[in-house]
Amino acid sequence: METRKLRKQRVGLVTSDKMDKTITVAVQRKVPHPLYGKFIKKTTKYTVHDEKNDCQEGDTVRIMETRPLSKRKRWRLVEVIERVK
Repeated sequence: METRKLRKQRVGLVTSDKMDKTITVAVQRKVPHPLYGKFIKKTTKYTVHDEKNDCQEGDTVRIMETRPLSKRKRWRLVEVIERVK
């Protein structure tokens, strides 16, 4: 019997909440430059399923990988870490 691998989780900032039950989350990571070694900030945007529409722009959230929910949605909201003031 094969055991299922743990799903990926990311922490990011909500950049858009204009869609119904969907938010856009920007996740920043630091990667070293291939030649010079200086760390550069790289941003990846994820389209995330937000069932209750409870996120606002500027919130810090935790998201988790899931099955495909639509053409571009493959992540779902786990929790809101910090609300925008």
